[in-house]
Amino acid sequence: MNTTLLDTLAKQLMQGNKGLLAMDESTATCNKRFAELGIPQTEAYRRKYRDLIVNAPGLEDYISGAILVDETTRQSTDDGKLFIDILKQKGIIPGIKVDEGAIPMIGFPGEKITEGLDGLADRLKAYYTQGLRFAKWRAVITIGSDIPSLTCIKSNAYTLARYAMFCQDAGLVPIVEPEVVMDGNHSIQKCAEVTTEVLHTVFNALYQHRVDLEGMILKPNMILPGNDSAEKPTADQVAEATVKCLLRTVPATVPGIAFLSGGQPAADASERLNSMHKLFDDVMPWALTYSFSRAVQQPALELWNGKDEHIAVAQEALVFRASCNSAAKMGKYTAAMER
Repeated sequence: MNTTLLDTLAKQLMQGNKGLLAMDESTATCNKRFAELGIPQTEAYRRKYRDLIVNAPGLEDYISGAILVDETTRQSTDDGKLFIDILKQKGIIPGIKVDEGAIPMIGFPGEKITEGLDGLADRLKAYYTQGLRFAKWRAVITIGSDIPSLTCIKSNAYTLARYAMFCQDAGLVPIVEPEVVMDGNHSIQKCAEVTTEVLHTVFNALYQHRVDLEGMILKPNMILPGNDSAEKPTADQVAEATVKCLLRTVPATVPGIAFLSGGQPAADASERLNSMHKLFDDVMPWALTYSFSRAVQQPALELWNGKDEHIAVAQEALVFRASCNSAAKMGKYTAAMER
């Protein structure tokens, strides 16, 4: 394991005004979003959609790395140019989602554990040979009556640490994603309590597995009330709760934190990230950026709607959304930008 190269790569992914693009929807998730818009759920249309994304003019101005799925690593443009190669030519580092999804945790109703460790070491080595330089693994933590259990938290933390160890051994920067999901009616305070416990447990597991913390990136949730909660916190309140949680739990040696959007409306995600930088830029020891999927891609997907004649306007919407998040990373986003 070359920690110097890993540390350098992690810093490159968190550079300047840029963030990560999570274009890593599984086939099932991508097809679900297509179905909602009446787009054919086929490999050909998934390829068209990803072609639209990777070839969007100016995307490289706001995106430092793109998280792919296995299918995307083998896809190419109509003239045969691999998407991976297009990203690299643009200066966007290609990465890969390597977990195999969260399944119900036997004996723990309502809780999940993520699969994918079997054969992971060999898969990672093959991805490195293909030119991929970082990976991502998502754990799912749900808040509900008497959950999450400590067993669920510890089990997911352990698998995240094992995954991260395998990544670094193969030369890939691990993105560690313990997501406390927004499902439910819990308060923002409850989200803060659970996220604090989850992050403490995850970093303890990473330490025990001898993961190089300078050669990894954390991808957490923001601190938010559940979707069904009556609470409506301001962007500043979300920013304060989130940064305080991270300061209590994330070691200063971690080079960067890249938030997932978790189903937040696009403008809300940008505004909340912006507030964190406006209020706390002088106290945060790590770079703080975005690793959004829907909060960047959904407007473009809706405009495209599977039609070739809509590609250009969809690409403009994609790059515009990325530019809003880039401004938020610099603390320069305003609601006026949306108009």
